Amino acid sequence: MLRPIPPLVAAIALTGCSIMPSNSGGPSNGAKAPQRAEAPISHSPAAGQCLNELGLTQASFKPLPDKYYGSGCSNLNTVQLSAVYSDKSALGVANIGPVTCPVATAFAGWAHYGVDRAARAILGAPIARIETFGSYSCRNVAGSNRRSAHATAQAIDISGFVLTDGRRISVKQDWDGGTADERKFLRVVHKSACKRFATVLGPDYNAAHKDHFHVERVIDGKSYCR
Repeated sequence: MLRPIPPLVAAIALTGCSIMPSNSGGPSNGAKAPQRAEAPISHSPAAGQCLNELGLTQASFKPLPDKYYGSGCSNLNTVQLSAVYSDKSALGVANIGPVTCPVATAFAGWAHYGVDRAARAILGAPIARIETFGSYSCRNVAGSNRRSAHATAQAIDISGFVLTDGRRISVKQDWDGGTADERKFLRVVHKSACKRFATVLGPDYNAAHKDHFHVERVIDGKSYCR
């Protein structure tokens, strides 16, 4: 597996565009948002410190250039994650797009200490891959006129977990319908996510989250775990 080059070096050297998911880059209603010229990768002290912290987790990632979109959508201080690390091995991350460095760092810590260790203890096997519905998407919070944290790449939707023995634990299928251990595992990792993210929403929140955990790092003095 490729390990990241030192983050501060990467931030200077890498200028390639991210590979954006199909719903990225503009309003979800089909109208094209005006896009400004692509900016360089952020060199601010805070951005550099975060990239360094993410590198210390041993995650495999690439810093991405800043991008600005109209309608309140942007990718600033984002990275493309390809894998995070547990105590012993790499954990793949499926279907994830650009995500801000602070969210990626929180996700890496949660995957290591909250997800993989829970899988080993409760299910008897380590995690091979964490499956997601993506991260960046230029859209509103469902049923509102307020931009979602996804519109600024500050959220990830987690849909399932694949173990090294081939088992797949699905939020949709196993939150209520799985074995006792599978249900316990999902609730443990949901609770542990609440220690690292400002907002965590799952199946008990509403029907829109019946098939995934929404985790975000938008901090406005409040935290919400449901």
